[in-house]
Amino acid sequence: MIIRNARIVDGSSDRAADPVDIRIEDGKFVEVASGLTAGSVSTEIDVSDKYVMPGLIDCHVHIVAATTNLAVNAAMPNSLVAAHAYRLMNDMLMRGFTTVRDLGGADYGFVRAVNEGIVASPRLVICGKALSQTGGHTDYRGPHHNRDVSHYPLQIGSLGRVVDGVAEVQRACREELKNGANFIKLMANGGVSSPTDPIHALGFARDEILAAVEEAEKFHTYVAAHLYTDESIRRALELGVTCVEHGNLMSKETAELLVEKGAVVVPTNIVFDALEREGQKYGMVPEGVEKNRQIREAGLERLEMLQKVGATMGYGSDLIGELQGYQSDEFTLRGRYLPAHEVIRSATLNAAKVLHMEGEIGVIAPGAHADLVVVEGNPLEDLQLLTGQGRHMSLIMQGGQLKKNLLTH
Repeated sequence: MIIRNARIVDGSSDRAADPVDIRIEDGKFVEVASGLTAGSVSTEIDVSDKYVMPGLIDCHVHIVAATTNLAVNAAMPNSLVAAHAYRLMNDMLMRGFTTVRDLGGADYGFVRAVNEGIVASPRLVICGKALSQTGGHTDYRGPHHNRDVSHYPLQIGSLGRVVDGVAEVQRACREELKNGANFIKLMANGGVSSPTDPIHALGFARDEILAAVEEAEKFHTYVAAHLYTDESIRRALELGVTCVEHGNLMSKETAELLVEKGAVVVPTNIVFDALEREGQKYGMVPEGVEKNRQIREAGLERLEMLQKVGATMGYGSDLIGELQGYQSDEFTLRGRYLPAHEVIRSATLNAAKVLHMEGEIGVIAPGAHADLVVVEGNPLEDLQLLTGQGRHMSLIMQGGQLKKNLLTH
């Protein structure tokens, strides 16, 4: 296949590139240049009056979060959770997200279903179950419930599993990596949706975090951690965590430390915005509403600071349950604080770096997966073209396969 006259927008510049042709073979980009000869090409698509982007990447999703009440979600039948997940995955693909990174819940069975073509879905990068200490984020028991939580690893709807002590952390990391996880996720700070951990609470002892980092290093991978407060972020960075999820209360000094250590951050502002508007409607408890307000505005305020210190920011949505439809609104939300090309870069080039997949995704260049989106207008001029459930996207390609095509050829 050849895509003709493509004006590429990938976040590397504040203007669209001059028109080029893109040759695709065996699911990969093989040539990107002007005036490519047709040769034995069977399909040509002309996009002269449109704009072409690499397939979008969301660095923080939860495909198994079928409902906003995560305690209820963790108790749902596995078959029901899976049915919801397949619908959510298809919806993400139709918004132009050709790769997503799941930060807690999805197992390798979902990855196989995608790779074997059983379901239409973004490419999946997973951590398996996120790891939480007792009373931490993803321990869904309230203060008066001490029932056993050994069933969490077996419940698809549970985003995490509860582990305490170095030996349990080591075992859990080894099990998740053995079972197909691409990286490790720690809940190293209090959270909004969990009932007994205030935002300022630190998750895990230092030795437990170090144990997880060592297990990840042994597999030549990394640890991502759920972090809000400046204290928790600095602590995690000093202990070897290299991917900060959220980062809403990070100071400039800690952001500079993040850059110094070569770590990355994935802000997820849209989830807090959506929870503020509709969280209670879908079962969010009052305590969660109040915790959400503690960090919502602060996260937005940090965006300009993170850009100024040179932090690598990935695109993240972190939406759950009935709020998942707001996934693309992170573009316009960030666009109030950052230049459009920086926002786009977070879902392309920067996102590939976050996922340790530079050169494979997030770019239209020889050797990369042939993931691309054709947009009916220039997203550098209007980020809303990336919202609306994909209505402004006339073509979505993943691995050289057309998943949506409204263009004639």
